[in-house]
Amino acid sequence: MLPYVRTALPGLRSGLLRAFQSANFSAQAAAAPQAAPPVPERTVFGGLKDEDRIFTNIYGRHDPFIKGAEQRGDYYRTKDILNKGRDWLIDQIKKSGLRGRGGAGFNTGLKYSFMPKVSDGRPAYIVVNADESEPGTCKDREIIRNEPHKLIEGTMVAGTAMGARAGYIYIRGEYVQERLILQKAIEEAYAAGKLGRNACGSDIDFDLFVHYGAGAYICGEETALLESLEGKQGKPRLKPPFPANVGLYGCPTTVTNVETVAVCPTILRRGPSWFASLGRKGNSVGAHVCTCMCE
Repeated sequence: MLPYVRTALPGLRSGLLRAFQSANFSAQAAAAPQAAPPVPERTVFGGLKDEDRIFTNIYGRHDPFIKGAEQRGDYYRTKDILNKGRDWLIDQIKKSGLRGRGGAGFNTGLKYSFMPKVSDGRPAYIVVNADESEPGTCKDREIIRNEPHKLIEGTMVAGTAMGARAGYIYIRGEYVQERLILQKAIEEAYAAGKLGRNACGSDIDFDLFVHYGAGAYICGEETALLESLEGKQGKPRLKPPFPANVGLYGCPTTVTNVETVAVCPTILRRGPSWFASLGRKGNSVGAHVCTCMCE
């Protein structure tokens, strides 16, 4: 073999090898799957948008007490809402189409309107059924645990709409952590002037109390609950008379659900048409907290 051929062969081989490796790497890079772009966070769920959420701390990621609640919009212009008067409050709740979230699904505004318009001297009461003793249900527990001030404000607003100046939250006895959180939130509300005399600066007095149940399933029924609240054995009463005329301590009373009252202030702030636009018209309007169970 000629000398110049022997000298050129190693360089030629190395050059061909580099060219082959480069071409092979380029082919592999072209064939490799490209990284998928990040999936944008969902803010629309069917007909619901992220801003349609009422319970913005239902997962307990933020402060459940008054400082965090006010940052999320609770107690915003509550004074103006209370001073609108009973007729306006009931009318707005009726227009929203809100139905009871305790299971019966009765029209909430209509139910609240059953309370006497003119007092005969007896006090009126609102009682919130937080017994939640139906097996597998825990939606109200999450509201009490993570959004207690929505429940407190809602009870005051709904009670004012019915002419009540005091309310009771009857909570399931097994909900130990939740009742402690709720009691602390009520104490905060009193200290901040949200409850008690001249509540929220509205010239309206409203007091709120927590009563612990003893684990009786039947006390989920409204009249049995009232019997238990009066210190008697929890047994259903005969109807009539209905609680709106003869309820707690023989006075006009409405028994309502935790979630039902908790959504009222948001509806009154944003307007009944907003709430009515969610869900199926004339059937089941508005967003709803659901419990999912797996076996």
